[in-house]
Amino acid sequence: MVSSYLSTAGLECPVSLIESKIELIQTYLAQHGLDTKAPLNYYVPELGEGGSCSLFGHLQAEPFELSSVVNITDDKNLERLNCLQAIVDCVVKESQVDWFGIYQKVTHDSQQQLVKLAYFGAESRACFPLNETFAALSNNVKVGLSKRARVINDIPTYLTEGGEYYTCDPKVLAESCLPLLSGDNQLLGIIDAEAFKLHFFDDEQLALLIAACFVIPKYLLN
Repeated sequence: MVSSYLSTAGLECPVSLIESKIELIQTYLAQHGLDTKAPLNYYVPELGEGGSCSLFGHLQAEPFELSSVVNITDDKNLERLNCLQAIVDCVVKESQVDWFGIYQKVTHDSQQQLVKLAYFGAESRACFPLNETFAALSNNVKVGLSKRARVINDIPTYLTEGGEYYTCDPKVLAESCLPLLSGDNQLLGIIDAEAFKLHFFDDEQLALLIAACFVIPKYLLN
């Protein structure tokens, strides 16, 4: 199963290391999952002209309500959301990554989008439209459409060489964006991790993120 995911996502990482990280996350969930409370709303940046980019440091007056996009009135979904936040907490604790978020693919306003369910770090966009136009700007959407992971360990060099990148926080120097897949390799969502340090995502860090991709699907919302 791990090998199939690695092949689909275009990643290379020791399977035994990934399996040990899966066990680590599951243990953390068993210990902390019931005690974690996920926020049901959060502030997001103002969007620039045309709504394509975020204005970092300029927040919208009212917080984004998750209930506007997903069903969180159901007790089971609330439990799942709390578990997703616990997974975020575990990944951040173990990796010291500066930003980490879990996004689920949903249909909202008659279009497919990635909605941010749980995260740690600076305020960021709540929803990304899953379309080719936005994929030209956003790694999240590019990964969502292709199901291929993107690991950029040197964003300044990547930009200098002509790479396109959706800049939210200018302090971010490395990013890993991985797909969340079902057992038959259908897209369920993505995870996104960002670091303020170059070459942050080595095998140890990637194994933890890949492991999260195996634990998260069980807790996505209905």
